[in-house]
Amino acid sequence: MAQDTTGPRNDLIFKIARLVEEKGWNGEDFARISQLNRHTVRQILHGGSHRRLRNATIGQCAEAFGLTVSELRTLPLERLLARIHGQPSADEKILRRLGEQASLPEFLHWIQRNPDRVAALQPEEVAELLELQTPGGPMERLGVEHFVEQLERRRELLRRVRIIAGTEYLSLLEQLVGLLFEKTGQPRT
Repeated sequence: MAQDTTGPRNDLIFKIARLVEEKGWNGEDFARISQLNRHTVRQILHGGSHRRLRNATIGQCAEAFGLTVSELRTLPLERLLARIHGQPSADEKILRRLGEQASLPEFLHWIQRNPDRVAALQPEEVAELLELQTPGGPMERLGVEHFVEQLERRRELLRRVRIIAGTEYLSLLEQLVGLLFEKTGQPRT
């Protein structure tokens, strides 16, 4: 299995290697099923690739797992594992809740037009969006897109912070976050 290097380039490679392992495939099986050459498969499974995967390669991997490219790229590993085993994940149950409890017409239309972005929502983000949809409330005034973009920006920022926290820049990150936290006027806990 690939080493979990959790860098932005290696997240996708790690996911693919983990899915191959979960399927019980060896390198030959994966090469045959995905129609990838053995060298590419070896790089994916053993973490040897320091470059980004080509879009065609990602497409072949996604197809081998019965996923779309967007699902493979954006869904968390837990949700992908449940999907390849034909089981709904806990997140998918929460997403069903979103579909059932969304009441604003603009919100319902956004959900229908953006299935990939809906699938990437985390459980706490779904709850936050549902709370914003009161009649005459913030979602109606500012629009669904405004709040979803905020959630996506926050999610990406937290992903980057987790990566930085695992480097030699942790002390610098602590100082920066401390300064910004003081600016918010929040009491220290």
